[in-house]
Amino acid sequence: MRIAIQGERGSNSHMAALEMLGAVEVVPCIVSADVIDAVLRGRVDAAVLPIENSLHGSVDEHYDLLLENPIRIDCESLMRVRHNLIAAPGVRLEAVRRVLSHPVALSQCRRYLAGMDDVQVLPFYDTAGSVKHIMAEGLRDTAGVAPVLAAEEYGAEILVAGIEDHAENYTRFHLLRRSQDPKPEGLAANKLSVAFSVEHRPGTLVAALQRLAEAGVDLTKIESRPVPGSPWEYVFYVDFRFDSAEKADAALLALVRECRMVKELGRYAAA
Repeated sequence: MRIAIQGERGSNSHMAALEMLGAVEVVPCIVSADVIDAVLRGRVDAAVLPIENSLHGSVDEHYDLLLENPIRIDCESLMRVRHNLIAAPGVRLEAVRRVLSHPVALSQCRRYLAGMDDVQVLPFYDTAGSVKHIMAEGLRDTAGVAPVLAAEEYGAEILVAGIEDHAENYTRFHLLRRSQDPKPEGLAANKLSVAFSVEHRPGTLVAALQRLAEAGVDLTKIESRPVPGSPWEYVFYVDFRFDSAEKADAALLALVRECRMVKELGRYAAA
């Protein structure tokens, strides 16, 4: 399988793809919109994108991409995220004067990085990309914050392992395919993601959520995103668990009757 990811080989998304699917060919993309484009044009079989981190919160852009494009969620996984300080072989910790990484990774390692004296912390486009850059440029005064796989991919060394502020740091990833692609066989789905919008008047959101409760499903998350061009109007994204396909169908039908717009984003097995 060819799987598109946002970021370079050796990134957390690369690790998530391997955990989810085993041996696959990873196709790196610089931005998430390119990931989705690769899926829609058939250049890859599927994509793996993060949707939520237990410390940083939701990846808002990816919710927008789910709504805007004919793609669906087929699977989810939870991965423990560990951040490591990585440099070129032979570089000593005291020689490091700059640290590069994705801003989200840097924000999750604030305490450790704040304790590094005379070190400049700079944002970079990708965690693994920072290590790739360091090795390609032969930098001896710079380290990256990235997964262990990045060190293995680019021949770098881990200076300090596990520098994240909190050990309970998890990211939830989605496996995405085109909406028209055949669904995986033997899928034991018990979770559904859906986007909906309601009329902009009092009580409409409460009524929609009440319909879900009456359908007997278990709401596990709700997220809101602004509607472009319509100030103070929002699209709501919800995840809910169900114990039968009939209950899931009933919940969706109830939303359709109550809401202005409803889009099913995917049915899959909860991680």
